[in-house]
Amino acid sequence: MATIKVPPIVPSPAEDCEQLRKAFQGWGTNELLIIAILAHRTAAQRRAIRTAYAQTYGEELLKSLDDEISGDFERAVVLWTMDPEERDAQLANEAVRKWSQSNLLVLLEIGCTRRSEDLYQVRRAYHERYKLSLEEDVAAHTSGDFRKLLVPLVSAYRYEGLEVDQKLAKSEAKLLHEKITEKAYGNDELIRIITTRSKAQLTATFNQYHNEFRKPINKNLKSDHQNEFLAALRAVIRCITCPEKYFAKVIRNAIDGLGTDENALTRVITTRADVDLKVIEEAYYKRTSVRLGHAIKGDTSGDYKDILIALLGHDDV
Repeated sequence: MATIKVPPIVPSPAEDCEQLRKAFQGWGTNELLIIAILAHRTAAQRRAIRTAYAQTYGEELLKSLDDEISGDFERAVVLWTMDPEERDAQLANEAVRKWSQSNLLVLLEIGCTRRSEDLYQVRRAYHERYKLSLEEDVAAHTSGDFRKLLVPLVSAYRYEGLEVDQKLAKSEAKLLHEKITEKAYGNDELIRIITTRSKAQLTATFNQYHNEFRKPINKNLKSDHQNEFLAALRAVIRCITCPEKYFAKVIRNAIDGLGTDENALTRVITTRADVDLKVIEEAYYKRTSVRLGHAIKGDTSGDYKDILIALLGHDDV
């Protein structure tokens, strides 16, 4: 499901460090060499390279990258090189500090598409780096229904087993329908169900909702297209039930229109390339009849395009 391609024989971290140092030296930076190394290493291998680089040259690799490259290319390389929990902590902090509807989606993605243990590690990384709990920061920068939704989402530790209580699914589907019919979208019980139940249990509840009330729950949450909180609830449900379609839509929105949303495109590619980007790529093609690699090549350029294509696994290792 991941898209990155790792060579059959991977050089040692020391060898990779030496090559990266060479890429930084001389009159110009060798961006292609940076891509050839970092875009073809797993998270564990990238972590080993960072450790070896710091020990050998007395400098954090991310700092060297920041000094040598710039723009969207730099952001993509740096985010990709980070440990996943470190990356998510940075993305969450950026989202909290600059509130917007698009940044809201960042917090929803992290809260809904990471495994419980991964989300716990994100909270630890956030605390270590920013000296605040993620929950505390989200609560301090949001209000009302958004705070009620986001704080439990980023602090959740959902059960991840496949067991489902069908009786509970039926009763909670009825409760959700009642609150949505009443337009009580910020109801405490509605939010509790969505933010705490396991994904398997929620899937059963949403299926029961569809079967009993003859309409998918997200259709009933489209009564007001201008309501940002309703849009947030729909995004949570999509993230939980069908993350590949959710991320494919984020990419479509990033590429479509007059300009490219490089931040959204970079975020999805760098956070999903070693998770499920292959499935997202397939969902994108099914929806648009356009290959994702082709779409990216047509909408980006230069080294930025090259790093994204490499993470898609469409370049030669």
